[in-house]
Amino acid sequence: MRIDRRLMLTGSVAGLLTGCGKKAEPNAPAAKGPAQILERVLAGDWRTDGDRARDAWRHPAQSLAFWGLKPAMTVVELWPGAGWYTDILVPYLEQTGGKLYAATQPVNDPDSATAQMVADYRRKIHSRRRLYGEVTFSEFGRSSGPLAPAGSADMVLFLRNIHNWMAAQIAEKAFADAFAALKPGGVLGVEEHRADPGAVQSILASDGYVQESFVKQLASEAGFTFAESSEINANEADTKDYPFGVWTLPPTRLSAPRGKPADPTFDHTKYDMIGESDRMTLKFIKPALPPA
Repeated sequence: MRIDRRLMLTGSVAGLLTGCGKKAEPNAPAAKGPAQILERVLAGDWRTDGDRARDAWRHPAQSLAFWGLKPAMTVVELWPGAGWYTDILVPYLEQTGGKLYAATQPVNDPDSATAQMVADYRRKIHSRRRLYGEVTFSEFGRSSGPLAPAGSADMVLFLRNIHNWMAAQIAEKAFADAFAALKPGGVLGVEEHRADPGAVQSILASDGYVQESFVKQLASEAGFTFAESSEINANEADTKDYPFGVWTLPPTRLSAPRGKPADPTFDHTKYDMIGESDRMTLKFIKPALPPA
C-alpha cells in the first residue's frame, strides 16, 4: 500500500515540550503518551519550515513507528548531517527517558566542508541544552572506535548514508559497528536511496542509489536477521537516471557535477516535480542470545 506523499503530518501545538524540566508554551496541553509527544515534536518550533515540509517525503512518524521506536530507548544515529532526524529523535528521547548517541564523521576529517558540517552540528546541540539535553557524541569513520558501549543500544539508524559509506569503502564497518553497539534483539533501521532491482550495483554507489539486495547482504554478513520492509518512503516517479545522480533531485538539487560551481541556467523544474528519491525502508534485528 503506497502512502500519499502529499499527506503531511501536522501537530496540534508547536513549541517546546513539557516535562523533564522544560517550560511549556503558554496554554499548551500536556502530551499524554509517546504518540502525542512525537506529534508535538514534529510540530516543534525548533524545526524549520523547510525541514517540516520534508515530512511529506520522509514520513518520520511512520518510519520511526515501523522501526519500533519506544520511550526510554538508547538510540545511535550515524552521520546525522545537519540534524534533520536529530531534531525529532532527541526531544522525543529527552521526554521519555531515552538517550541519543550521535556518531558524526570524525572531527578531524580532512575535508573542510565535512569538518565544518560536524562543527556546526555539535555547536547546534551545545547551544540549546534545554531542548537537546545530554547528547553523547561518538564518531564513525575508517579508524573510529565503538559507536556506543558494546551491547548498550536498543536501536541504530542508518538514514540515507549507506551510499556515502560505500563511496568511502567503510560500509561493511558500519554494519559491524552497529551490530557491536546493539543489545541482543536490538533494531537496525535503514532508509536508503533504492536502485532498481537487477541493475548493476556500482561498488562506490556513484549515482547514490543502492540495491536493496546488497543492503540485505551487508546486514546478513554482519550477523543481522532481516525482519521486514516497508514502502513508506517509496516514490514511483523516481526514474533514477539523472545527470548528477540522486543529488539532482530535491533536497540537494545539484545543477553541476559534485564539487563544481552551480550552473545558473540549469532547469530544475522536471526534477522538482519528481520530488525526493525512491527509498527502501528496512528493519533488521540483532539475534537474541540463545538460552543458557
